[in-house]
Order: sequence, then structure tokens, then C-alpha cells
Amino acid sequence: MKTLHFYLTRQVLATLVMTVTVLTFVLLLSNVLREILSLLVSGQATIGLVLQAVALLVPWVLAFALPMGLLAATLLVFGRFSADQELTAVRAGGVSLVALVTPVLLLSAGLSCVSALVNLQIAPQCRVAYKNLLFHVGLERSSSLIMEDRYLDDFPGNILYVARKSGTNLQGVEVLGLDAEGRMTNRTHAARATVESDITNNRVVLRLYEVQRYDLVNFSSVSELDVVSQTLTNKPSALPTLSVPLSDLTFRQLWQKLRDLEHLSAQARPIARASAEQLREQKRQLETVKADLTMPVLVQIHRQVALSFGCIGFTLIGIPLGIRAHRRETSAGVALALILSLIYYSFIVLGQSLETRPDLAPQLIVWLPDFIFQAVGAVLLWRANRGV
Repeated sequence: MKTLHFYLTRQVLATLVMTVTVLTFVLLLSNVLREILSLLVSGQATIGLVLQAVALLVPWVLAFALPMGLLAATLLVFGRFSADQELTAVRAGGVSLVALVTPVLLLSAGLSCVSALVNLQIAPQCRVAYKNLLFHVGLERSSSLIMEDRYLDDFPGNILYVARKSGTNLQGVEVLGLDAEGRMTNRTHAARATVESDITNNRVVLRLYEVQRYDLVNFSSVSELDVVSQTLTNKPSALPTLSVPLSDLTFRQLWQKLRDLEHLSAQARPIARASAEQLREQKRQLETVKADLTMPVLVQIHRQVALSFGCIGFTLIGIPLGIRAHRRETSAGVALALILSLIYYSFIVLGQSLETRPDLAPQLIVWLPDFIFQAVGAVLLWRANRGV
């Protein structure tokens, strides 16, 4: 029995390493290309920067790749196990399916603990560090945010155009000034310029040379031979350090935020000298306000914990489905794993989309895929064990 358990566990682990590696690479590639594409295109991203960004993204991606990889691994291994008649041979030797898969179930429980550590602590911290890295690199390498031959509206109140650039040296620079209603009020043209960063104040400073200014309101122009400084402030949304999304908070930070919001809502009290009906109505309104404030945080807390149990549900449903599929083809197992993963994560997305609807209990919706997958997997495993 020990030899059989060792053989099966080794097969699952070997396939798991392969599937998790492939999924991690795919997810990393999509995120890296999407979020640091401007740095890569501009030639300002070094190999060290890319490697550092990838290292910070790995835990965040692993939170999704690990459960999906385990599901694909169980489907592939038990599909081959069944197709090669190895399962029939094991049953003929008097070994039940439940006794056979016990090490795999224990492995899924251990991986759920690893997934919990990643989801609740490591992944949010690395995600915040990754966003801050991109932000600071974007400011420190300001020219990487500036593209050649393109009008940029990343600076409120201004539109920037650069004909050519080489590092921090720019040529053919135009800055269009806008009023509060978005109408052009002035135009500044410089034959050349240099760009500097002001990280503390989240802004970029242009040193303009051979400047020609045009007043588009009074239709006048003036030439300036001296160096002119033009300060452009980045959009506030580019500052992840100012407002960290709930999805990037650790479990402990979310729990503290929930307590703070509950304390804040508890400070509101119904006014005195009110009728019983008015007091009931005011109490109902206070409860509504409290639910509206705390529900998004509560949903995120439940989401982090629920995702940690994904490995168990995926393993329970992957084993009997792999046996029933009775196929050795890798493509069939991967396709089935993608379909099941899509179903699983659609419930998570649904729960998060309803976080502003406390009456629908979105914090419980994120638990539905775990309950469904574990219940259906347990029934299918029981039926497969009986040979039904």
C-alpha cells in the first residue's frame, strides 16, 4: 500500500509542478505585458526591473494558479490511471478508491494551508509592493511615461506631445494648457527639453529650452530664450500608495478596517425625544448605513478565506471526474479544468459584484463554489468508490 501511495502521490506532484508552472507563466505574462508594457516599449525597463516585478507578482498569481493546477493535475493523473486500467488492477487487489486517494486528499489539505498563507498575507503584500514599484519606477524614469509622437493626457490640465526622445532628453515638445472645461487656453512649444522627477509631490518637471508661448485666448505670443520650467502633476489614480484597494489588503488589515468601520457606525446614535416609531426607523437606517460601510470589507474577508479552500474542492471533484472521463489526452483534462475553474471563479466574481447589496448576502455567495464543489465531489467520489 505504501508503494502504491508513493507512486500516486509522486505522479500528482510531478503533474502539479508542470500545471502550476504553465498557469503561473501564462498569468504572469498577461499581467507583466499589460502593466509594464509602456516601460518595455520605451526601452527604459531593465532586466533587473522586470525580474523584480515578476518576483513580486508570483505570490499573487500563485493564489489562482495553485488551485487550478491541482485540479488539472488530478484530472490528468486519474484520467490516465483509469484509461490504463491501473484503477481496475488496484481494485482487483482489494484496495478501495477512498483508501487509494487518501494521500492525495491530505496533500490537497496541506496545499489549502499554503494557499491560505498566500491569500491572507503574502499575496496582498507583494501586490502592493509591485504597484508601488511600478509607480516609483514610473516617476524615477519619467521619460518612460512619455511616448514619442503621441499626445498624452496623463497630466490633468495639460496635454503633452513629444516628437522625439532619447532617455531624459526630449525634442519637439508641446504642452497644451486646458481650462476647467477642457478647452485649450495656451500652447507652449520648445525645441528641446529635459525631464526630471519629483517623487515626493507626484509630479514631473520639464526644463524647456528655446520656448515659444502662445496665448490662445488673447491671441498673443512671446519668445523666451531662457530655460523655462513646466511642472506637470500626475493623475491621482496613478498613486497606489494613497489608496490601497480592499483586494490588496491582508487579512489582518481587512479585519482592522472592519472593526474601525463598525466603531465609526456605532458612534451614531438615534436622537433623543423621539417616538418609538421614529426610533425604530432611525435604528433601521443606522443598520443600513453600517451594512453599506462594512459589507465590501466583509466580502473581501470571506473571499480570501473561501479561496483558500479551493484546493480541497478541486481535488474532491477532480478525482472522480478524471476517472469518469477515462481519457489519457492532456488536452481533454486541461479543457475540463478550465471549464470547472471558470464556474468556480464566476461565483467569486458574482459575490464581489454584489458587495453593495447587503440584502443578498454576497459574503455567503463567495462560499457557494466551495460548498458545491466539495459536496458534488464527495458524492461523485462515493459513487466511484462503489463502482456506480
